[in-house]
Amino acid sequence: MIEALKSDEVVNKVGGRFKLAVLVQKRLVDVTFGAPLLVERREGQTLMEAVIQEVLEGKITLERAEAKARAPEARAADEKEEDED
Repeated sequence: MIEALKSDEVVNKVGGRFKLAVLVQKRLVDVTFGAPLLVERREGQTLMEAVIQEVLEGKITLERAEAKARAPEARAADEKEEDED
């Protein structure tokens, strides 16, 4: 078993076990189909372990569907407003 999964740190970082499972599954699919890993994969490290490392380092997150569905311009405007606060 992956040692990081024994700790609640990775679960809390994402917001729950279900969200973690979804994030890891989606990221594994992306990486399997050619997306580059955002961490250096150590010798002997499985792909799943590398994805968990990405989560622990905060390099990937689970984006809310409603934010993803909006136009990029609207998201950029919202981010600009947040930065001004």
